[in-house]
Amino acid sequence: MDILTAMKERHSVRRYKENPIEKEKLDVLFAEVEKCNSESGLNIQLVTDEPRAFTGALASYGHFSGVRNYIALVGKKSDMLGETAGYYGERLVLLAQMLGLNTCWVALTFSKRKANFKVGKDEKLVCVISLGYGEYQGKAHKNRPLAEICPCYGASPDWFKAGVDAAMLAPTAINQQKFTFSLSGDTVTATALKGPCSKIDLGIVKYHFEVGAGKDNFKWADK
Repeated sequence: MDILTAMKERHSVRRYKENPIEKEKLDVLFAEVEKCNSESGLNIQLVTDEPRAFTGALASYGHFSGVRNYIALVGKKSDMLGETAGYYGERLVLLAQMLGLNTCWVALTFSKRKANFKVGKDEKLVCVISLGYGEYQGKAHKNRPLAEICPCYGASPDWFKAGVDAAMLAPTAINQQKFTFSLSGDTVTATALKGPCSKIDLGIVKYHFEVGAGKDNFKWADK
């Protein structure tokens, strides 16, 4: 499975089988976590065979079951932390999909007290990502009208359209898709609108856009 196929086939999954994740797949994931941390300065942690974080009332409220593995997105406090965590978290999510695993972004419905990850004094937990073999494969989310997200889509070059198409496949909090794209020359602007976890979502959709458009075809607008 290539990464564009993974984008199309990956959907949120909350119920997992008891099947353990094979060592060879975990080795690939641990190696990618190390790469992501090295590139980003984040402190992403892959926690395996730990069922306690997704037990209790919060997990039940979120309709989670069977979660024994998860990725904790942790990093030093900054204005860019949410976006950075979203970008690198989605990189791991799509790798997991390519390995035949399922995932779900989780902001609230798990127990931080029971979870097995570390957060330093100058750090913050952004969210976690459940991981494992799903009991089902999830379903596609509905999209906002393309004209609301990218009014310039129709008159844009093919690489830009491919980037926006990939961004439309990105998971966002409560499927809100609170983001917009615009283009000036070869400079792309991605903007987060107001909404829960919208900065995390912006990082996720920017990673999707880069994969779809090709990083060599454009540059991001300065912050």
